[in-house]
Amino acid sequence: MRRSQHHGHRHPGERLRGIYLLPNLLTSASLFSGFYALVAAIHGDFRLAAVAILAAAVFDGLDGRVARLTGTTSRFGIEYDSLSDLVAFGVAPGVLAFLWGLQGFGRPGWLAAFLYVATTALRLARFNAISISGVSGSKRYFLGLPCPAAAAMVATTVLMAQYLGVQGPVRHYAVLALVYGLSFLMVSTVRFFSFKEVPWFQRHPFSGMVALILAMVVVAVEPKVTLFFLMALYVASGPAGVVVRTLRPGHEAAGERRRS
Repeated sequence: MRRSQHHGHRHPGERLRGIYLLPNLLTSASLFSGFYALVAAIHGDFRLAAVAILAAAVFDGLDGRVARLTGTTSRFGIEYDSLSDLVAFGVAPGVLAFLWGLQGFGRPGWLAAFLYVATTALRLARFNAISISGVSGSKRYFLGLPCPAAAAMVATTVLMAQYLGVQGPVRHYAVLALVYGLSFLMVSTVRFFSFKEVPWFQRHPFSGMVALILAMVVVAVEPKVTLFFLMALYVASGPAGVVVRTLRPGHEAAGERRRS
């Protein structure tokens, strides 16, 4: 009888330790993928490095959602996630961009790669500072380009260039422009859609599921091409939104009133 009671009623702390383990394991998987991307890039396997960065982005997207769904969000998890992000989405894509397309520029090349890493760190520090201060931002938008999206843009560019066989000065100057552009967008105040709240999916769950399945099928047809264009559209959506709001200043306010 005593044995069954022991197994039937676990200590609350034991249960919580088991739940907290899962999101931190996903964060560790993201960190491992980022480190592996570094190793692959150093050994000249740029395709594998790009794939590892994309895998890190997937794990990074999962750990936060799992923590929120299980109610295990913690200050430790947030800090660990930020440190992991700096490696996976700052150092790894910065080194990949340098070794793949910026080495030929010499000092300007590695300075551009360093700028990318520095702006990633600044982007993460700003996000953490806002979280600690308790300032509530919009859940619909990110302030500045998220660093996982910037890293995925670098990774998909490498995959797309290898798929098309792009070589020579075109590749080098394109990577240089891309690194500077992404660095600016990460520390800018340009807003990017977060996909945390999509009312259409909440109102039409079945249609949303069908749309997601169709999207996965489209991506699976030729991942290198489709992922590149999806990331390029997302990166371009921020500046495009700025242009739209500048040309139609009252349009967004009217939309907010309709939603409220």
